[in-house]
Amino acid sequence: MAYRVAFLDVMDARVRDEIRSKLPAGFSIDFAETGDRREHLALVADADFILTSIPVDAEMIRAAPRLKLLHKWGIGVDKFDLDAARAAGVPVAITFGANAGAVSEHVLMLMLATYRRLALADRKLRDGVWLRPQLRAQCYQISGKTVGLLGFGNVARMVAHRLAGFEVQIIYSDIRRADMATEKALRATQVPFDELIARSDILSVHVPLTPATKGLIGAETIARMKTGAVIINAARGGIVDEPALYDALVSGKLHGAGLDVFAMEPADRDNPLFRLDQVVVTPHTAGSVIDLVAYIARHAFTNMQTVLRGAPLPPDDLVSPPREKN
Repeated sequence: MAYRVAFLDVMDARVRDEIRSKLPAGFSIDFAETGDRREHLALVADADFILTSIPVDAEMIRAAPRLKLLHKWGIGVDKFDLDAARAAGVPVAITFGANAGAVSEHVLMLMLATYRRLALADRKLRDGVWLRPQLRAQCYQISGKTVGLLGFGNVARMVAHRLAGFEVQIIYSDIRRADMATEKALRATQVPFDELIARSDILSVHVPLTPATKGLIGAETIARMKTGAVIINAARGGIVDEPALYDALVSGKLHGAGLDVFAMEPADRDNPLFRLDQVVVTPHTAGSVIDLVAYIARHAFTNMQTVLRGAPLPPDDLVSPPREKN
């Protein structure tokens, strides 16, 4: 009998084929066709593994009595009920670092698109409006600016690496300081959070969503930023207070924002931020590139095989260990 993997995200046929191409012998995989919770509960009922990026709560974990591993498609586990997983003795894992390169590229795209008003220029040109005279007064180059990285994990370090040719000053704030060799190689300087906020022309968010970071970039924090600064967020939506961000953009305190993540996802089409020309938005797709799918799938399937062998998962992948046997 094959070990069953329940994949709860709705995926394009090409993506499904890429994932199936890495399925190990002795495994089968069932993909969700919709976002309907009843379908998901049915899929996990006899699943040995859940692989997903959507929320997994206590009810879903209880509905999967054979579950041997709850695996994130990606890295953030703020949508998983870790307490419920621990109570059920189910380990939780991520694909550590698997999409950091793609996300870092997306972050640079958002920086450039926000500074150069790309969304506005594209939309108006398609409508037959030649905005060249007006755009000159609204656009900036990245060269010469100070880029502040809030958090300095894999993605932020790759952002720093990719910024090397832009002649920027890179500062970062993190609870852990990078080693001197890394700082020197990336030309990045650690500063306190308050200094990061005050000095950044571009503030790029790279921390996980936790009780400590929820709403961290709110009205009080934004008030201490430079007038004309830009906020980029491809981490988690709840870290940036959206009403406060909207007010700062409308007032002119901030020049713009590039957002890949939102407090509510899928994002509401009536989100006020979507009406602002100085905002560039994408639908949480920073890590969504076809040429990474097979790599991430292989990474996750390898962890599943590791669990079946009774071997320890890689420390960087293991979020919550299995319950120890008495």
